[in-house]
Amino acid sequence: MEYLKVLLSIRPEYVEQIVNGKKLFEYRKRIFKKEVESVIIYCTKPVGMIVGEFTFDHILSDTPQALWDRTHKQSGISEDFFKQYFSDRETGYAIQIKEYREYENPVQPEDVFEHFVAPQSYRYVADKEWKELQLVL
Repeated sequence: MEYLKVLLSIRPEYVEQIVNGKKLFEYRKRIFKKEVESVIIYCTKPVGMIVGEFTFDHILSDTPQALWDRTHKQSGISEDFFKQYFSDRETGYAIQIKEYREYENPVQPEDVFEHFVAPQSYRYVADKEWKELQLVL
């Protein structure tokens, strides 16, 4: 398997919800095409750092309303935000967070990724980039 990790951009308020265990689902409009073992979190500006990663059990795929009905108690977000996010979609995805590991020292993404641009949906992490990240952790 060439790629086993992905990088997701997540807003600081939602990273905080993941850290404190209130957000157990990360919602996405698009999902990975390859087998992925864990998700590396890029906490968006004003933080602008790679802060940790999580493993996951399942990725639910359903209509937005069905996803909300199944996951809202552990969503860490408001129903209004959820509905707005999926407003133009017939299908949505909910990544069920299993275990979050916070990095002791957050990492500047430019230290790992050449010409870093925060991913809009997700970005596969190449083996070389993963090794680089482990060196700076």
